Amino acid sequence: MTYEELKKQDPEIYEIIQKESQRQRLGLEMIPSENYASSAVLEALGSILTDKYAEGYPGKRYYGGNVHIDEVERLAQKRAKAVFGADGYHVNVQPLSGSPANLAVYFALLERGDTIMSLKLDHGGHLTHGSPVNFSGKNYNFVYYPLDPKTEMLDYDVIEKLVIEHKPKIILTGYTAYPRTIDFERIATIASHAGAISMADVSHISGLIVGGAHQSPFPAIDIVTTTTHKTLRGPRAAMIFCREKYKEQIDKAVFPGMQGGPHENTIAAVAVALAEAGKSEFRDYVRQIVKNAQALAETLTAEGLKLVSGGTDNHLMLIDLRPFTAGSGVFVDKALEEVGISTNKTTVPNDPMPPYYPSGIRLGTPALTSRGMKEKEMQEIGKMIARIAKEFGPIELPQEKEKRAAALKEFTRQMTHTAIIKEIKAQVEELAVRFPVPGID
Repeated sequence: MTYEELKKQDPEIYEIIQKESQRQRLGLEMIPSENYASSAVLEALGSILTDKYAEGYPGKRYYGGNVHIDEVERLAQKRAKAVFGADGYHVNVQPLSGSPANLAVYFALLERGDTIMSLKLDHGGHLTHGSPVNFSGKNYNFVYYPLDPKTEMLDYDVIEKLVIEHKPKIILTGYTAYPRTIDFERIATIASHAGAISMADVSHISGLIVGGAHQSPFPAIDIVTTTTHKTLRGPRAAMIFCREKYKEQIDKAVFPGMQGGPHENTIAAVAVALAEAGKSEFRDYVRQIVKNAQALAETLTAEGLKLVSGGTDNHLMLIDLRPFTAGSGVFVDKALEEVGISTNKTTVPNDPMPPYYPSGIRLGTPALTSRGMKEKEMQEIGKMIARIAKEFGPIELPQEKEKRAAALKEFTRQMTHTAIIKEIKAQVEELAVRFPVPGID
């Protein structure tokens, strides 16, 4: 996109966008929840549809002039059901993002204080899966199932026992930091036997599901939520799939329960992304994501790093830095960012440290795969990451909370000038410029 009009009207914002474009060109985006939308998606997102107010649903709006807006929303719903193979489900495409989508489900189907069962947050669960600082944890009674302490994978027998004990109304699967596949059919069976609603938040793996690289939650799971911007490569938005018997409750929870007018320009961009996801090229892309993730995981392991669960089946992996020093994820994260590799610090199972100073690094391959990188590049990148982890992983955080921020600030100041940072930064830029960025180049 050229942004010629923006350049004339607001040079300050234009300049910031140009700087971000350059950062993306010269760096490696490895945060597993990030990806690159196509130029077509971006054009729809920036279209005149942003000007229209459309409270309500197709055929039942509170504003006039929505005849073509209705076409957009119905087309997005039709494409969503088609690419996910969700015949017999209703889909609401109005949620503004993933968190409101999850909260709308709770609001629709539960009373305040009802019990939901989800994965422990430091084992890979999401903020909206019961964090005590989030709306979900403040309004509902969350009980948790853990990962197996030896395999660091889901143990479905343990989940079943905990369901019998706690009798949750919703059993929630789908995670933000779990590198293995999920057996949705087993979860659905457990929920059915317990008289619970099965729910899957597939925000991270929705593209893998569409592309056939992960088991589908359809038709086993009752409620499925997903964002549209991660492995699905759309704009930042979300969708809720539900069985027809929950349609009225879900729709009322989204509007007027939690939102006003939907962002129809975004819904149009979602429709474009769904059409792209229905093509054979997308299936090839998804398969390459997984191949790249496994090549990266194998390289990191060969370089002596510990991965949660020992590897990955999907698009992401977690480096456990506790063999170096608990809490050093914050240092490695900062060092990787300095060389142009964007990851994110994360807790690991049974992490002794708090979320802002955790012991792990989460990284993935969707965005790099969108740029055309393959296994060879993953091996190069894996060796760079390993060098950074070995260099900065052994640094210890102060035990005193009030000293941690100062220690991080001093680390950031000194780390910038080290030889290894300069060397790897040059390697990152040399690699990155060989691969164009979708939507930019």
